[in-house]
Amino acid sequence: MSGVRAIITDIEGTTSSISFVKDVLFPFAKRNLEAFVTAHAHEPQVRECLDGARSLAGTPGLSDADTVALLRQWIDEDKKATPLKSLQGLIWERGYKSGELQGHVYPDAVDGLRAWHGRGFRLYVYSSGSIAAQKLIFGHTARGDLTPLFSGYFDTTTGPKVESPSYARIVAEVGLPSGEVLFLSDSVAELDAARSAGLRTACLDRGEAVIPAGHGHPTFHGFATLDPSAL
Repeated sequence: MSGVRAIITDIEGTTSSISFVKDVLFPFAKRNLEAFVTAHAHEPQVRECLDGARSLAGTPGLSDADTVALLRQWIDEDKKATPLKSLQGLIWERGYKSGELQGHVYPDAVDGLRAWHGRGFRLYVYSSGSIAAQKLIFGHTARGDLTPLFSGYFDTTTGPKVESPSYARIVAEVGLPSGEVLFLSDSVAELDAARSAGLRTACLDRGEAVIPAGHGHPTFHGFATLDPSAL
């Protein structure tokens, strides 16, 4: 088997703090949701998100106001629904551009990503947040725009992160054998799904989430000690 040539990283709990997502991004989206929908409901992209949420909930006749209430509930539940994630991304975009938001990425993750890119590894992101939201986090960090480091982004439109076929689809798009692709996450369920698709895996334990013992994935507490060539 050849060595690792590409690295796919999760965001929440891996490159970025879970608390940033839960305590900063989610409340910002929830706080601005009603005003944003009122101001932009006529725009096709927003309309598509609202219609998609109604369809997913099985309530196609729901009013915009009731759909906003439903989306607020989904935010509280951290529901991995593509229409919600897309709408959140649009709201966050305005927050980043106005300077109200700044993307959080751990310093060791910034250094690691830059070093790996410099060594020739192809870098990708796979997160439950929309691709637009992923680019915003990495594009507006305290240490500058990190998006030039990445070769591509994947979200739930590719498939659920806990299902093996999602990773098979990503590997097919990346264009490398699965054994040459490394997936990083703090979720054992995601790592298990990636491993079952033939990818190499590494678990990031930053002390923010409860990670069960005996999961069988190499475990690291940050990017500083993680050498993709050794996995």
